[in-house]
Amino acid sequence: MSAVSSLVPARFLTIIAHLVIVITIFWSRENNVKACLPLDFTQEQYDTEDKKLVVALGVTLGLFAVELAGFFSGVSMFNSSQSLLSTGVHASASVALLFFLFEQWECDIYWWILAICSVLPAFMEVLLFLAVFGLKKKPL
Repeated sequence: MSAVSSLVPARFLTIIAHLVIVITIFWSRENNVKACLPLDFTQEQYDTEDKKLVVALGVTLGLFAVELAGFFSGVSMFNSSQSLLSTGVHASASVALLFFLFEQWECDIYWWILAICSVLPAFMEVLLFLAVFGLKKKPL
């Protein structure tokens, strides 16, 4: 199996691992929201932090949709640069989000993980979409 063809399943598996962890955080976000609050907090403070985390998780899911659309449409499936970038950042995000989930890191850290590990590959995916469909370049 060549290096390029082994990137495709690795990329798919790391994206799915990242997606599963994000969905798990959605289901069990109560402890992470409480970690963002002082010891004595009001219901209004809790609702505000919960809403912020839900927005961040929702943005992440939207970026997954963009990246998976490019992957499954074939625009970036065999692009080795995008595959390597995507595999690296999604593997990193999976590890970081596991720490976020189990160590109950503050919610602000999630935004950093989102920016580096979700926005970056989705932005590159949009650029590939523009190159393929807008400039009529070959997907590779």
